[in-house]
Amino acid sequence: MKFLLYTGAALLGLASCQKSFLDVPVQGQATTATDPNLATNLVTGVYNSLLNGEAFGGSGGDTHGPSFIAATSIISDDADKGSTQGDQPAMGDIDNFSLTPTNNFVAALWDGYYSGISRSNQALAALQTASIDAKTKNQLSGEVRFIRAYYYFNLVRFFGKVPKVVRVPKDAQDANTDPNFQTRAPVDTIYKVITDDLQFAINSLDLRSASQTGHINKGTAQTLLAKVYLYQKKWKEAYDLTQTVISSGQYSLVPDYSTLWRQVGNNSAESIFEIQSGQFNNSDMGISGYSMWQGPRVGGKGGWTDLGFGFCTPTPDLVAAYEPGDVRKAATIIFIDNSGKYTGTRLFDGFRIPSADSVQNLYYNYKAYHSENPQVESYLGNRGQKQKNVKILRYAEVLLIHAEAANELGQTATAIADLNQVRTRAKLAATTAAGQADVRNAIWKERRVELAMEHDRFFDLVRTGRAAQVMKAAGKNFVAGKNELLPVPSLQIALSGNRLDQNNGY
Repeated sequence: MKFLLYTGAALLGLASCQKSFLDVPVQGQATTATDPNLATNLVTGVYNSLLNGEAFGGSGGDTHGPSFIAATSIISDDADKGSTQGDQPAMGDIDNFSLTPTNNFVAALWDGYYSGISRSNQALAALQTASIDAKTKNQLSGEVRFIRAYYYFNLVRFFGKVPKVVRVPKDAQDANTDPNFQTRAPVDTIYKVITDDLQFAINSLDLRSASQTGHINKGTAQTLLAKVYLYQKKWKEAYDLTQTVISSGQYSLVPDYSTLWRQVGNNSAESIFEIQSGQFNNSDMGISGYSMWQGPRVGGKGGWTDLGFGFCTPTPDLVAAYEPGDVRKAATIIFIDNSGKYTGTRLFDGFRIPSADSVQNLYYNYKAYHSENPQVESYLGNRGQKQKNVKILRYAEVLLIHAEAANELGQTATAIADLNQVRTRAKLAATTAAGQADVRNAIWKERRVELAMEHDRFFDLVRTGRAAQVMKAAGKNFVAGKNELLPVPSLQIALSGNRLDQNNGY
């Protein structure tokens, strides 16, 4: 069998030359046709794949852990690698665009996303024969197809062309003969998968008010599809969908921006899609490494209990991007005291971080911080899997997508009104931008400070054609026509018998 290593197990859901358990039920055991709970459990497994953060070849790969942080935030002008110079040089290669196809963080992303897609395909296949009513079957299928669409949206933004894997292979021969499993489909083909999945989800899911908290709902799918249309420059479609979300009355901006990043802000009125965390078997259950890798790190004199490894530190350029009086600045960045007065930095939960002589870096990501005081936020002691919900889609972004689409359609007054809703919450005056070009730049700037450290900045620069200019100004070794995409992992090319082609320049 050719597909025996990770591509076989994660990309296709196969681990040997035998059929998978979904195709050959174990004698005497329940199946989805006889036990409806099995179908629900498979869907839960798809949700759980969102928590994967194994950056060093662990089972499940990395969907939102250190690799995701590196390839979305550290790669951008919003963040530096942080930590110490010699710690995780492969992450530094991503930061400086000196990465190669053997980069372990990039490999973990490919593994993680195709592992999640494999789980999705298995769940969808099982749901076809599940002994549940049609509405529940469509609802569960809609949730799974949203997650699959979300995974493919990230994959196409990371790698461009990727394999189109939308079914469970019948057996090893099928896996090794169907070219879909071992060749990269055009970007437009993958976008068709994404839009089809999201439209199915929209048609199958209820509004947020009629859905279980934390589950994907109609507004979630509408928002992601609007964002997909934004990337395709389908302005009318993006405008119409975001208008539908706005008019639904299901979402609103929360008054205090800082609360969004604390447990008290989980699943708030602004939340559209966030990765859920919690407890399981008396243990923390969260994204592996998300908070710990970005936590403030001891350095210099030390003498305090540090909070993590110190990666993904906000840049001075991001610090300078905020206007005076913008409350989002203090809610996004932990500023280490460098006054020489040794007053330290007091966090919202009362934890005191010492001054710069005892801390590795000057800035840290406040949005990734999770308190270790169980009286303030739920925490059972596992730093690697803190109960930190991560916000992927928020209502503020709906307003900004609506603004950008409106502006491109010539509805500049509408765009300004949307933009000012976001600015008002940030305690800023109305924008002074006027005219389509000025408003476009104002929206792009607002996206940066509103969504800072939320894993979208680099993608925004690429989709708007500004990546080369901005990255070079930031002192990074960005090569236009190459570094807009990550390299296809060399192991995956080898496993495919060189049928997977490589991205330009790698």
